[in-house]
Amino acid sequence: MAKDAVRLGVLRGLIAAFTNENVTLKRKPDQELTDEEVITVIQRQAKQRKDSIEQFEKGGRPELAADEKAELTILEEYLPLQMTREEIVEAVKAKMTELDISAKADMNKLIGPIMKDLKGRADGKVVQEVISTLLS
Repeated sequence: MAKDAVRLGVLRGLIAAFTNENVTLKRKPDQELTDEEVITVIQRQAKQRKDSIEQFEKGGRPELAADEKAELTILEEYLPLQMTREEIVEAVKAKMTELDISAKADMNKLIGPIMKDLKGRADGKVVQEVISTLLS
């Protein structure tokens, strides 16, 4: 029963976030968002939960971190499957070859195109770590 209350709270929060996204985009609140916009909103909500978890753990509040983790788990059910680190490495290597990038100085030329390719399927922090490792 408690888990259903958490799910209900998360879904209500998403509905509010979708409405806010429409308002931000200067649309009527009841208009439909595109699939990409919906994924962006859910990713934003998931990122907020991850940030909160990190802060609560640093602050010695494991019970609050646990609540955020429960909400994050529910949000992740509605996101596309995330790529593994190995899949990200392969995609970055392929993009580096395609763009002929081999020096750390060219890192910024790589980040934009690879993030566009992997949008919604890979965590930006992991992608940056992979790029830094491959170009070091």
